[in-house]
Amino acid sequence: MSIEKYIGRRVEVIYQDGKGEISQRVVTVHSVSGGSARVFDCDKQAFRTLCLDRILAVMPARRVS
Repeated sequence: MSIEKYIGRRVEVIYQDGKGEISQRVVTVHSVSGGSARVFDCDKQAFRTLCLDRILAVMPARRVS
């Protein structure tokens, strides 16, 4: 999964958390390093750190949050 090319852009991600729960999120990618992505979650209005190996899909955002 190449989320690096979306740095500075708003994207939709499908993410599986540590408990195995799957969610769809609209985020702005701020940085990618060390196996994680630092993102701003548009729905929660907060920064989050996502593990790259738990991101199941990423695409440019289609909806505004």
